[in-house]
Amino acid sequence: MESRESLEFREKYREIVLTYLKQQDEGVLYNCEKLTREAMEKQISPEEIVNLHRAILEEYDTELPEYISSSFDVLLEMMVGYGLAYMEHLSLRTEQQALRREIAQAEDMQKMMMKSDLPKVTGLEVGAVSVPMRQMSGDYYNFMQEGDDKISVTLADVIGKGIPAAFSMSMLKYASDNYSGSAKTPSEMLQNLNAVAETNIDDNMFITMFYGLYDTSNHLFEFASAGHEVGLYFDAKTRSFTDLYARGLPLGIDPNATYRGFEKAVAKDDMIFIMSDGVTETRTADGFIEREDLIAVFEERIDLPPQKLVKEVYDHLCKMQEYELRDDFTLICLKRV
Repeated sequence: MESRESLEFREKYREIVLTYLKQQDEGVLYNCEKLTREAMEKQISPEEIVNLHRAILEEYDTELPEYISSSFDVLLEMMVGYGLAYMEHLSLRTEQQALRREIAQAEDMQKMMMKSDLPKVTGLEVGAVSVPMRQMSGDYYNFMQEGDDKISVTLADVIGKGIPAAFSMSMLKYASDNYSGSAKTPSEMLQNLNAVAETNIDDNMFITMFYGLYDTSNHLFEFASAGHEVGLYFDAKTRSFTDLYARGLPLGIDPNATYRGFEKAVAKDDMIFIMSDGVTETRTADGFIEREDLIAVFEERIDLPPQKLVKEVYDHLCKMQEYELRDDFTLICLKRV
C-alpha cells in the first residue's frame, strides 16, 4: 500500500503532466523544480517517476502508439541504473556533509587549543600572523612566560598536511606546554620534544621547530632550530638584514639527535623575524621567491609596528600568489623598543 506522501506526489505530478499536455504553458514547467526537490526528500526513485509518467500518458491517450509505450522500457532500464548511482551519491553526500561538520568542529577545537595571545612585555613589541592553507593548520606558534624575565617563542611546522598534521601538532603543543615554565635552554627543549616526537608520530612524518628564549632583563635572545626555516635579524643601526642561523635535524627522525644553541644580543629597535616555509617558499610566476626579494618585502615595511608589519607582509606575499596559499603561512616579529 502506497504511503500518503507517495500518493500526494503522484497526484501533483499527474496534474503537471496533464495540464502541460492541454495548455503547453511553460509556466507549468516551473513547478517541476519544486516537485523534484520534493521527490528527493521523499526518496522517490527515478524509475518510479518513469512508470508514473507512462501510466499518465496511457490514461491520457488510450490509443497511445505501441512504440511510444515500449520506448519507456528503455528509459526505465536507464533510470534503474541511474537511480542506484544517484542513491549512492546521496549517501556519499550525506557522509561528506557529516565529515565536513566534524572537520569544522575539529578546526574550532584546534583554534581554541592553539590560541596564543601576543605577550605584553616592557621593552618588547611582538607581531604574529598565522593562516592555514586548508581548514586545519600544520603550523603552530606559541609564547610562554619562562620565569620572571624570559619569554619563550615557539614556531613549528609538521611536514604533512590536513588532519594528521594537525593532530601531530596538537600532541607537540601539549608536550611543549608540559616542558615550559622552567626556562629550559632551547637546546634542552628541542632535545625533550624530539624524544616525544620520535615516539609518538608516524615514521613518514616529522616536525621542524624553532625555539627561542628572550631575556627581557638583558635583551639576550637564545635560540635553537630543529631543521626549521632560517630566520632573519634586522640591525636598526646599520639598516641591514642577516640570517638568524641555526641548524639541526627535524624532530622525530633520530632519537639521539642533539641541538646546538645560539645567542644574539638585541639592540634597541632591532628586530627578529621567525617564519614557516609558507613565507620563504612563496611561489611567483618564475618559481619560489628569492631570499633577497623576500628581504626587500620586509625592508619596505620595516618602520611599521610589528603587528602591522607582519600583516602587510602576509597581504603582499598572498597577492603575489594570486591569493592562493600553497602552504600554511606563519610569520612572527620581535622588536626591542
